[in-house]
Amino acid sequence: MQNVLILFAHPALEKSRVHARLINGLDDMPNITFHDLYQRYPDFYIDVAYEQELLLSHDIIILQHPFYWYSAPALVKQWIDLVLEHGWAYGRTGNALRGKVMLNAITAGGVRDAYGNNGYNRFSVRDFLLPFAQTAHLCHMHYWPPFVIHGTHRLSPEQVAEEVANYHELLQWLIEGKITSEHIAATHYLNEILVYQK
Repeated sequence: MQNVLILFAHPALEKSRVHARLINGLDDMPNITFHDLYQRYPDFYIDVAYEQELLLSHDIIILQHPFYWYSAPALVKQWIDLVLEHGWAYGRTGNALRGKVMLNAITAGGVRDAYGNNGYNRFSVRDFLLPFAQTAHLCHMHYWPPFVIHGTHRLSPEQVAEEVANYHELLQWLIEGKITSEHIAATHYLNEILVYQK
């Protein structure tokens, strides 16, 4: 069984249609630690030692956040800047996170067709997430494709409920180690693995 750490960052959760539903019940799931960064650090003063201990005790790290301006909310960058220290997470002696898995779980207001060479946003979501992929690589971690929910402003309550069920099922599969390197190599979003597995 794998231990999963969800680093959740949403600076306007009270306005959320989707993330508020995605995180509901995560505290009750075994092998999952739900860690709300904006709740714990409203002043942005991050307890680096505490965060590093959390990372050490988990196998899979999920950065869950809305896709703000083609990236993550500011506190995620602050967390990366301070927690992933040279000599600890990377560098000649920085091997603390070696072999762990990192991925993003994000929501985007734009539909999937808006991303890519022919889309309104010109680049794919995976392109925009390359800094996270390189961060994981530098820290000797495996970076997996993201879980992405597109078109959040247009989703019906029933569609939101379906996305919530998919996300929670994905978390269970991550805990149980059901997702293989072959699946990772063959998919663009982790959402597609859910369909494949079924």
